[in-house]
Amino acid sequence: MMTESVSLATAQRSLRDATQEFPLRPVLTEGCPATSTDEMQFPLEVAFDYDRVDRQLFEQEPLPGLDRWAPLLPPLAPGLSMAEGGTPLLLNERLAEWAGVTTPFLLKDETRNPTWSHKDRLNLCTVSAAVASGAPGVVVSSSGNHGAAAAAYAARAGLPCVVLTTDDAPPAVQSFLLAYGAAVIGVPAAARWPLLRAIVARLGYHPVSNQTPFHTGHPYGPEGYKTIAFEIYRQLGNRVPAAVFIPTGYAELLFGVWKGFRELQQIGGTSATPRMIACEPAARAPLSRALAEGRFAVEVEAGHTDASGIAVRVSGYRGVLAVQESGGRALRIPDTDFVEAQAAMARTGLWTELSGAAGLAGLRQMAAGGERFDGPVVSIVTSSGFKDVGVGSQRVPTVAPEWSAVAKVLHAQYGVATG
Repeated sequence: MMTESVSLATAQRSLRDATQEFPLRPVLTEGCPATSTDEMQFPLEVAFDYDRVDRQLFEQEPLPGLDRWAPLLPPLAPGLSMAEGGTPLLLNERLAEWAGVTTPFLLKDETRNPTWSHKDRLNLCTVSAAVASGAPGVVVSSSGNHGAAAAAYAARAGLPCVVLTTDDAPPAVQSFLLAYGAAVIGVPAAARWPLLRAIVARLGYHPVSNQTPFHTGHPYGPEGYKTIAFEIYRQLGNRVPAAVFIPTGYAELLFGVWKGFRELQQIGGTSATPRMIACEPAARAPLSRALAEGRFAVEVEAGHTDASGIAVRVSGYRGVLAVQESGGRALRIPDTDFVEAQAAMARTGLWTELSGAAGLAGLRQMAAGGERFDGPVVSIVTSSGFKDVGVGSQRVPTVAPEWSAVAKVLHAQYGVATG
C-alpha cells in the first residue's frame, strides 16, 4: 500500500493566514505552527493546484469509492478504499411536511458507509497519511463513530490501531472496535488526550484525532468530507441546494462540506453556494457561543445531552469560517427536538442515531421561526441508529400465540379493527 493515487495537493496551509504554507509531509497534527499560540490554535487545510483540475471531474457519476475524486483529495493509499461514499440522496415529502417546509427536502444517508457513518470518508484520508508517513500504527481518541472508522481503515491498511475510549461507549461501537482487532483502552474521558500524546511521542503512532486545546484535528480529514458536496451537486442534477443542515460537534464535517461547495464554485462553475447550518446540542453548543461572542473558538461546560456523537466542550476555527463565509447559522437544538426528529425519520423508514437527526430538528426549528428557502434543502444523516447508547436495552414483549393477543397488539399499535 505504499503507492499513492494521483492527487493535485500541494501543501498544508493555515486557515488563519493563507500565506503560511508547509509541505504535505510531515503532517502537522497540532495546528498551524506559524499562527497558533498557547491561547488559540488554528487548523490547517490542504491546498491544491486548482488550475490543473479538469472540470469534467464533476461530471462523473457519484458512485462509491472516494478515489474517483483523487485530484481534490490528499494522496490516498491504494487499496485502502472500501467503497465509501456514493451514498443516496433521498427525497422525503413527509418529513418536509413534518418540518414545515414547502421546498424539496432531501436526506444524505451516510449510514450506508462501511462502518455506518460519515467518519469513513475522513479516515480514508487520515489513515492514508499514516501509511504514507511509514507510521507503525494509528491512535485515536473516540467513544463513537470516529474510533470505529479509524479501527476499520487501520485494519484495512494492516496497521495496529489504539483506540482510547470510555466504558460507556455505545455497544455497537464497542463491538466494531473489538471486531477489527484494535487495542481498545477504556479510560476516564479526561485522560484520553494525555495518553494519546504519550502514544504519539513514545511509539510514533500517527494520531487521527485532535491533540490541541481548541480543536484543530487532522489537516487531511475534512478533505474527505468535501466529497459529500460533490455528490450532492451531481445527485441534484448539477445544482446546489439552498441550505445544508449538518450535525455539528467539532465542525470538521461542516467545514469539509463547505469547502467542497466552494471548490465546486471555483472549478466547476456553479453560480451559487448553499448556506451551512450547524446543528448543535443546546446543552453545550460551543460554536453557537463562539459566533455570538465574535471569538475564534470557546470552551463551554459539559451540560448533559444524549446526542453523544456531537457532545463536545470546545469548538474550533473551522466551524466559524464555514458559517460566516456561507452566510449560515448555528442552531442550538434541545434534546427533546432530537428525539422527535429521530422518531419522525424512523416512521419514514430511516433509523439514525440521535445525533444524526440534528439536521431535521434544525430545519424544523428554522421553519417554525419563519425561515423560508429558495430551493431544495439537504440534511446530512451521519450515522446508523445502531450506534446509539441505549441500543439493545429494549426487548420485544412476548404474547400468547393466539389471535386475541395478536389482535390486541395490532389495535394498540395501529388502531386496526380485527373483529
